[in-house]
Amino acid sequence: MDLSCFKAYDLRGRVPDQLNPILAEKIGRAYVEITGAKKVIVGYDIRLSSPEIAEALSSGLMAAGADVFDIGLCGTEQVYFATSHYQMDGGIMVTASHNPKDHNGMKMVGPESRPISSDNGLNDIRDRVLEPFSDAAEQGKYETLEVMSAYVDHLLGYIDAGSLKPMTIVCNAGNGGAGLVIDKLEQHLPFDFIKVHHEADGHFPNGVPNPILPENRSATADAVLQNGAAMGIAWDGDYDRCFFFDETGRFIEGYYIVGLLADQFLRKTGGGKVIHDPRLTWNTLDLVEAAGGEAIESKTGHAFIKQRMRDEDAVYGGEMSAHHYFRDFAYCDSGMIPWLLVAERLCQSGQTLSSLIDARIEAYPASGEINRTISDPPKVIAAIEAKYGVGAKSVSHVDGLSVEFDNWRFNLRMSNTEPVVRLNVEARGDKALMEAKTEELLAEMERLNA
Repeated sequence: MDLSCFKAYDLRGRVPDQLNPILAEKIGRAYVEITGAKKVIVGYDIRLSSPEIAEALSSGLMAAGADVFDIGLCGTEQVYFATSHYQMDGGIMVTASHNPKDHNGMKMVGPESRPISSDNGLNDIRDRVLEPFSDAAEQGKYETLEVMSAYVDHLLGYIDAGSLKPMTIVCNAGNGGAGLVIDKLEQHLPFDFIKVHHEADGHFPNGVPNPILPENRSATADAVLQNGAAMGIAWDGDYDRCFFFDETGRFIEGYYIVGLLADQFLRKTGGGKVIHDPRLTWNTLDLVEAAGGEAIESKTGHAFIKQRMRDEDAVYGGEMSAHHYFRDFAYCDSGMIPWLLVAERLCQSGQTLSSLIDARIEAYPASGEINRTISDPPKVIAAIEAKYGVGAKSVSHVDGLSVEFDNWRFNLRMSNTEPVVRLNVEARGDKALMEAKTEELLAEMERLNA
């Protein structure tokens, strides 16, 4: 049996050769045996194969003795929400997020929506799938569960509805599931939504919803300009990530949104801890300190960030990859809470999104993440450290290699999911220096890879 769909954090593979109903049924059985779960939330995304895979998964869960609570078509964060809100033993979301349309997968959580990844059960589930199964003495029950209304109420609890003012917002669901939530939120908000690629459609007529790809951004940017919108928002397919465009149609790097949300959250809570990743840090550190908070660095990746947030009881965590985590959302990531907070900030401050962001880009210009395929990443990273570590103010290995000087810094790390190295460079108020150092590092990497 091909089990290549099992990855470090979740399952993803091509349908039907790497993931299919037969395997999904076995995964359901293995999940119950390994976790001991008795009550499990199941949800699925808009992909054409998702209902069938979710149904087979549910059959396996019930055959192993677990009760299934089917929340139907949803986003990943609704599985997180339902699992914690209804105090279930676990939850499984059938989704392949932004993978190609002939792929599917699963994201698994345990009690309190704690992630299940390769270091705490996912590999055990994979290994158990290969063994024979027998049915539980008592089969689990099946029932549907309506969670949208409780979920929408929870989302609205993050903002002061009384401070909101009418404004135009472009929202691009990319034919993913986000449009379903926008339609529900719309009834409670004074905003005029311009809806782009709004209908959920697993055929993905406008391409796979992945706004991180530059070629997928123009539909949102153009709609912002055409409609004079205050901002644009685009989501990936299972809408656990959201991406922002300012009123000029400019795509905003996720790094600057982390700082904006940290500042916004700390204003509300009057302080607290904020978790961030090590790739780009100075802007976040600056804003968190100014707002009376404490910034804490964590290894990149949702399992690491969520655990660190629990350990520190952090109010908010952010990654530059557009994952944003919230203590009151079971320490999980949401693609809906961030844009509500940014909209609230625009209404309360009377500022444009570009004016909020421009000052931060000027203070801490950054390269954005640059990926390079390298034949021997550890060798190249070690050589870069040997060259740049000498005379550096600090060298850190929280995640890959971070080297800091007085007026510029960089992070170079291997991807957790792809055969590439990722470079990020930032400077203090000197865009030319940042660009020069980025070119210098890329040239050095190329020389070492030759």
